[in-house]
Amino acid sequence: MNNIVDITLENAQQVLIEASKDRLVVADFWADWCEPCKQLMPILEKLAHEFSEQIILAKVNCDEQQQIAGQFGVRNLPTVALLKDGQPVDGFAGVQPESEIRELLQKHLPKPQDEWFAQGVALAEQKDFAAAYPLLQNAFDAEPDNKTYKLMLANVAIELGKLEQAEDLLSTITMVDQDAAYKQVLSKLDLAKQASETPEIQALQTALAQTPDAFDVKFDLAVALSQANRNEEALQLLFDILKVDLAFGDAKKVYLDIIANLPDGDALAGQYRRKLYALLY
Repeated sequence: MNNIVDITLENAQQVLIEASKDRLVVADFWADWCEPCKQLMPILEKLAHEFSEQIILAKVNCDEQQQIAGQFGVRNLPTVALLKDGQPVDGFAGVQPESEIRELLQKHLPKPQDEWFAQGVALAEQKDFAAAYPLLQNAFDAEPDNKTYKLMLANVAIELGKLEQAEDLLSTITMVDQDAAYKQVLSKLDLAKQASETPEIQALQTALAQTPDAFDVKFDLAVALSQANRNEEALQLLFDILKVDLAFGDAKKVYLDIIANLPDGDALAGQYRRKLYALLY
């Protein structure tokens, strides 16, 4: 469909209702005798060309389509209505400067973070948390005050063992926003914390406290921590071994395996990859 459309009774349902489910529809109510309409139309057409993938300019000639104009309650010309999902969500009457119209459109056009978030949620629903994480992190970075972004990022962070990040995210949600969704993620975090303190990990931590230079105990604890998704602690223990003995058992292999399984763009991966390179080169 061309994104500039003359509306008739035949295509009104398709454009104003159906098409508005996918793109923002800008309905311009005008008439040939209306001089202000002729001033506004070129501005709307310019913006329609600029945002050709995101909006549809639906031009309604009120002399020819009085029934449609009546359904929208149009009293003055020009009148512009913004439609989403078949419903008016905003609009204005009279001629407005291009800058103000552009600002109005931007309020309702999808933002990049909306797409990142949607993709991240879809991947999380498929249990692909490693792929979901960087997309959700990008969305959060772009809009850090968005509670929905915070909760979803915290949820995926828990799945990846990033319990400290999840706790930090949840701590910034104000009391008024601590709804059922917040409490659900908080409960998940509490359970993850409990699960991460396994009897095996506790026993190895006790053994390491008694023999802090025992590389075999450090290695076993690192493996147990990585299995509990406590990757930063595991990497630090393995790095402590590699600093002294690069050839100790499978320490380097496990170290690289942990890094390889971190989400794309994870800062932890970059940090510990650089540490290893510094030892090697």
